[in-house]
Order: sequence, then structure tokens, then C-alpha cells
Amino acid sequence: MMESRIIHPLAPIYDNESRVLVLGSMPSPISRSKSFYYANPQNRFWRVLAAVFECEIGVSNDERTAFLLANHIALWDVLYSCEITGARDESIKNPVANDIKSVVDNSKITAIFTTGSKAGQLYSKLCAKNVKIDETRLPSTSPANCRYYSFEDLVRHYQIIRQCI
Repeated sequence: MMESRIIHPLAPIYDNESRVLVLGSMPSPISRSKSFYYANPQNRFWRVLAAVFECEIGVSNDERTAFLLANHIALWDVLYSCEITGARDESIKNPVANDIKSVVDNSKITAIFTTGSKAGQLYSKLCAKNVKIDETRLPSTSPANCRYYSFEDLVRHYQIIRQCI
């Protein structure tokens, strides 16, 4: 698979009532092709949130957006652009950050969570000083992380999101 320069194609999901911000690194090729976050059916993100909030989220982009906004969750990614091979975070080179501060400044966000160690590292390096909110790193929900974290482990870790709302 070839490395390519990717410009983030998705707008942040948030409104002025959002209280927590969940950040990934960069949308996967599947998410980019489906124009929505965590669109790979093998990614456990949406199933984990459904378990944490004890509800059905739905599968459409509109249903998922409605769930996020109803629960005061903002969703975006740390990076505006980077060179990356497929969905492999470890291959990221020449990262350029999104304007995370603009989302925080136009909402009630007081807590930021990153999904996976690379998103956390990138946020710490590129954004934290400007945004002035330290992130809490959560395990990745990626299918590549299945051998390290069971579904139950992820639900336990992601409970903190609900506690911060």
C-alpha cells in the first residue's frame, strides 16, 4: 500500500452545548469513502458508545450525529493533513493539526479524550499548548487493537466519557 498525503475531509461534529471532545488521529480510508467517522464496520467505536450509554445509536450518519449532539459529545480528529499508509497510525509523517481550539472556543468543552496512543501523542505535541486542555488517552477501538483490549475492556475505559457529561 502506498503512502499518500491526506487532507481531512470531514467537518467536526459539535454544537455550542458540546461538553466533551473525542479525537481520533485521521479518518481511515473506509471512513473517508463513507464520509463519516469510524465507518469501518470492524471498528468498535459505535458499539462501545452504545454500551456505555446503554442505548441504540443507529447506523446512519444522521442517527449517529444526533446521538453525539444529544449527549453533548463532539467528535473530530487531531490532524488536518498528514502522509499516511492506509489506516496505519504508526506510518503518519508530516502531521498538520486541525484547529481544535476553534471547536473548544465555540462550545462548552471541558474534557478531551483521544482514541489511541497516536492520537494522544499528536494532540499533546501539536494542540495541547494552544487548546489548554490536557487529553485523557483511551484505547483505540480499531480492529487492529482487538488482541489487546476486549470489548468489555473498552466499555470500561470509555465510561469516563459519560461521567464527564
